[in-house]
Amino acid sequence: MTDGDEVKVHFRMDVDADGRPPASVESLWAVDFGDGTARLENTPWFARGVACGDVVEVGPDEDGVLWAGKKVRGSGHCTIRLIVLEDEGSAAARQAALDDFGPLGTTGEGLGRFSMVALDVPPGADLPAIRRLLDGGAADGRWQWEEGCITAAWQATDTS
Repeated sequence: MTDGDEVKVHFRMDVDADGRPPASVESLWAVDFGDGTARLENTPWFARGVACGDVVEVGPDEDGVLWAGKKVRGSGHCTIRLIVLEDEGSAAARQAALDDFGPLGTTGEGLGRFSMVALDVPPGADLPAIRRLLDGGAADGRWQWEEGCITAAWQATDTS
């Protein structure tokens, strides 16, 4: 496939009674293939069921805004989100979490407003070690975590 233009793809999200997620729309950078599909180029903060590298259907609304449809092809990446509790989710605590996961094959980004870290877990990452670190950090009160998008390989690491 030839890469196309970089665009923003918007995802609609259902907000629950508690106001979660804290937005009804999230936009992600993507490469538009020009055939009604686009490959996501960053890790979602709130959109569920998609990860970096996934290919999704896209279509414009009457204003030309591109909206995501169904996932066409998964990338094998997982999206894992942390709410950093240590040091009230400070920039240093978010960076420390990213530094802990980096040697295991992940990349990610911190979001100060919500004390969050979004992790992109590629297929070649050390999935069992990542799960142990997630569970250990949760048990130690460093963070809470959730699965935003997972694969069968990730599910196989669940020993609970």
